[in-house]
Formats: sequence, structure tokens, C-alpha cells
Amino acid sequence: MSKKTIEKSLTKALLHDGAMEYALFEYELEEHIDEFLKSKQEDGDDYFYALSERNGKVAMLFIDGGDEVYINEEARARLKTFWKGPIYELNLRMLIPQMADELSKGFLSVNGVKMQKR
Repeated sequence: MSKKTIEKSLTKALLHDGAMEYALFEYELEEHIDEFLKSKQEDGDDYFYALSERNGKVAMLFIDGGDEVYINEEARARLKTFWKGPIYELNLRMLIPQMADELSKGFLSVNGVKMQKR
């Protein structure tokens, strides 16, 4: 699938609250939960998210600070609580091209995030 097509799928799912595909989560992301948790803990990330895209379908996983795992629409909603208001859209408009590039090369898009301490 082309990078542009993947960008459109990610934009629809992440910025326009499009439906996400549970079967894709099961197929692509579920088996990696333990390694995602380990990576998050080893890196000292405050939260972690991963995305997959296949044939226009998108799946997402989010792990919060307490290592609770959220899937698809719940994952998106959880990310919105960290990136409040316009920050959510601004961040994703910047990140979606990078995510699409990774996905177009056959990789998952995975991101651990450290929050700035005040």
C-alpha cells in the first residue's frame, strides 16, 4: 500500500474518529504486548502507543503509566487525554507522515513517550 493511502487511513482513524479494526489488532499488535511493556519500562516511558495499518484498516494499542493496555478506539481516547485540545491534532498532523512511512515499509509504528516534568 502506498504511503499516501496509509496516511489517509491514519488520518481518518486518528483525526476523524474513524472505526478501527479489532481483528487487525489481534493479528498484528496483540502478540507484541509483552515486548511493548518491557520496552516502555526499560526506556522509562510515561506511555507508549503502537499502530498498524493494512488495506485501509487501522489498529492501535496504548499503554499508560500504570501499564494498563487500551485497544483501538479506547487507545485513541486515552492518547487524547494526554494530548489535550488542539495539541492532539497538531501532534498527529506532524507524526502521521512518519507513521505512514514506517508502515509502508512493513514495520509497525511504535512510540514511547516521556512527559516533561514540571
